[in-house]
Amino acid sequence: MSEEFYRMKRLPPYVIAEVNAMRAAARAAGEDIIDLGMGNPDLPPPDHVIAKLCEVAQKPSAHGYSQSMGIPGLRKAQANYYGRRFGVDIDPETEVVVTMGSKEGLASLANAITAPGDVVLAPNPSYPIHMFGFIIAGATIRSVPTTPDEHYWESLERAMAFTVPRPSILVVGYPSNPTAETVDLAFYERLVAWAKENNVWILSDLAYSELYYDGNPTPSILQVPGAKDVAVEFTSLSKTYSMAGWRIGFAVGNRQLIAALKRVKSYLDYGAFTPIQAAACAALNGPQDIVQKNRELYHRRRDVMVEAFGRAGWEIPAPKASMFAWAPLPPALKGMGSLEFSKQLLTHAKVAVAPGVGYGEDGEGYVRIAMVENEQRLRQAARNIKQYLKSMGINTPAKGAA
Repeated sequence: MSEEFYRMKRLPPYVIAEVNAMRAAARAAGEDIIDLGMGNPDLPPPDHVIAKLCEVAQKPSAHGYSQSMGIPGLRKAQANYYGRRFGVDIDPETEVVVTMGSKEGLASLANAITAPGDVVLAPNPSYPIHMFGFIIAGATIRSVPTTPDEHYWESLERAMAFTVPRPSILVVGYPSNPTAETVDLAFYERLVAWAKENNVWILSDLAYSELYYDGNPTPSILQVPGAKDVAVEFTSLSKTYSMAGWRIGFAVGNRQLIAALKRVKSYLDYGAFTPIQAAACAALNGPQDIVQKNRELYHRRRDVMVEAFGRAGWEIPAPKASMFAWAPLPPALKGMGSLEFSKQLLTHAKVAVAPGVGYGEDGEGYVRIAMVENEQRLRQAARNIKQYLKSMGINTPAKGAA
């Protein structure tokens, strides 16, 4: 009997789990840890969404199996969202699948369309499922950059010219998790043209579509004419409506890919609990003031964090979108690496962040900071970090105390 399983051998230890375990142990010991590591919203969903969940859950008929593709009303609600937000016509019967969060959707589609030995182009650094969903399915990953500059396009061309077999799938995700980088519609137009020329499927992760700042709405790849010929896009209610634990997301786009995802999911699950899906309909169809409210809240947190951390001696670029900041290690401490730096912050500053190396080798030298604590806690984190940096011999800028 083999003591090693094939897929387990292909999965390295989850680096971020080391810091998570340290955080849990510290909290169990009674320490006050300011958790900026996991992207777990600290806000509740809107009241009317919770009310709809409770209302439907009271119905005796609501507790049986649901539909793996999602109930018709929710698929229609998502199609309507694409219409009003992006001006894209979506057929709720053939171009939408409800998923248990975008993470499950990506993994299920990877299993549906990937054969062992296939080559998939995935950004590095990126959210782990972008790579490991396909590794679990037996594919080989060829990394491409996350930053959407000319080097990105050069990397795509090299991949197609020198990889055997030729890559058949490209994963993109903007606003990026973890780097918070964004793209414009012109980028997607060029990407769709490239995909058609090279016969490559595009899987776009748009989980942070509504968390954009400075008046620059994030586009959808499906806004590009003809994009549905080659692309499917994943979205989620997790951050937009503070419904992370509800596990509701969507795949939208190319009919062939959607059909493949439906077929695989029909073997794997019966869909999310029907009252949750009904409440998700209420989120998408009901008052949308929560969307703007959350955007403004994360925007304020971003500004507080960048300003306070900067005064503490740690300069962090202001993200244009998402709930994350992609922060380079302080130059004097860069040599210790992102994992050790994250451990040091947790131990000595009582602040949890996510080591950049956990998002791919090109994430080394950075940490991801999630803006999931209130402004007062962010300022407290800055004060703690200031003391830690001072203990490491790093002087605070003269412009004042954090």
